Amino acid sequence: MTTIALKQAKTRNKAWSMARPVDFTLNEGEHIAIVGRNGAGKSMLVDMITSRHPCFHGMVDYNFGAEASPLVSQNISYIAFRDTYGGDNDRTYFLQQRWNQTEIDESTPTVGEKLEEAFLLAGADTPERRQMQQHLYDLFCMNDLLDKYIILLSSGELRKFKLTAALFTNPRVLIMDNPFIGLDITTRRHLDQLLTRLAHEQSLQIVLVLSRYDEIPMFITHVVEVSSMTVLPKKSRQHFINTRADTPSHVLSPDRHQAIQNLPCHDNHMSTANEVIGCHNVSIRYGQRTILNALNWQVNKGEHWALSGKNGSGKSTLLSLVCADNPQGYACDITLFGRQRGSGESIWDIKRHIGYVSPEMHRSYQRDIPALQIVASGLKDSVGLYLRSTAAELDVCRWWMGIFGIHTLADRSFLRMSSGEQRLVLLARAFVKDPELLILDEPLHGLDNVNRQMVKDIIETFCRRPGKTLIFVSHYQDEFPGCIDHTLLLGGQ
Repeated sequence: MTTIALKQAKTRNKAWSMARPVDFTLNEGEHIAIVGRNGAGKSMLVDMITSRHPCFHGMVDYNFGAEASPLVSQNISYIAFRDTYGGDNDRTYFLQQRWNQTEIDESTPTVGEKLEEAFLLAGADTPERRQMQQHLYDLFCMNDLLDKYIILLSSGELRKFKLTAALFTNPRVLIMDNPFIGLDITTRRHLDQLLTRLAHEQSLQIVLVLSRYDEIPMFITHVVEVSSMTVLPKKSRQHFINTRADTPSHVLSPDRHQAIQNLPCHDNHMSTANEVIGCHNVSIRYGQRTILNALNWQVNKGEHWALSGKNGSGKSTLLSLVCADNPQGYACDITLFGRQRGSGESIWDIKRHIGYVSPEMHRSYQRDIPALQIVASGLKDSVGLYLRSTAAELDVCRWWMGIFGIHTLADRSFLRMSSGEQRLVLLARAFVKDPELLILDEPLHGLDNVNRQMVKDIIETFCRRPGKTLIFVSHYQDEFPGCIDHTLLLGGQ
């Protein structure tokens, strides 16, 4: 029996159409991985499956069972890329709120309160549903998190929270966009085990949208590849793995490599300081929870650091101190570029020497403006572009977009891009002012295998130039560039 079938499907709105009519089936008992290059059309396929982009009548069939609700939205639960950082309905910059909040007031919701709200919204309060609720709490080890405030959840904890809330609706099909990104190795393993149990023990079919081919779990039965806005025929998992091509060990072209190396060195008053970052017995607390405890850390000019640690170990909090985004930094003994924090410098004095990208920045960018303007905002250290750029500045922006292979996206609206294309735009934004200090927090999130290697090549080439300092955060050992020469592990082993 077929649960979902798209038959030569076309969207009613031509702006969301694929290159060819779509044929796709999810048969009973199947669990599917949707894979493909960034911008290939994976998310557009999901939007057709979920009716976010409606197709013409008769082109999509659903069979969720005789007792199921007739509404597609009540049978398919979709956890999209942005949902894993708080959700668009929060109307707040999620982790900025977490960083800046030093006191938790009574109005701040806990995990238990938000889950109870989601539980009641999903259906009637019956003994059977309460039993299901407790089963999910036990399955996802949520009981220890119920009294924790939402704004203090780590990425891994937030992922489990979103998954639990989604399953309260008892969906027939669960679709998750890159569920493993941003998770430490232990949490990735736990999530894999959770999804495997759901696939085997529940009347639930799972569809994963994946950028990394090596993250296709064992419970996946079939793979659907999307290439150049075309949905290719479904293959068995093993057939796909046996036939896919390996990613080259070096992707950046010699011309682009040389162009980065030939960039001129800039004289800058901050460059005279050998110490770029100095943290002296730095402690950060939120309520009763200690995030950083008496941290001592020194980063010198030209050093390239790997910053690692489990979800919730304080990596994002530490970076917020360096980027002058955390007010608690004024109460700490911190020096940036040889100057004591709070000695009279403005936030903009600090930020103009730093190139920065993170998953939280990505989530916060809701500006539906052309990609070229997003890149240009990096020259102004703003979210969005509020000052007109000169012709010379726009030429620099186009140059960096060419380096990242996205020059053809210059005029495309940011919110009309795939999440991977958006990440490349934000990376170009981080590099555009040729910063002294690069802070790259999970920079390869959502990138396909080829783009991930290309960005690694760009980082490696850029940081081989004199005086360039790097802080690189990742939960994947294979993502660290070869130039790394120092490591800081937060939170112990």
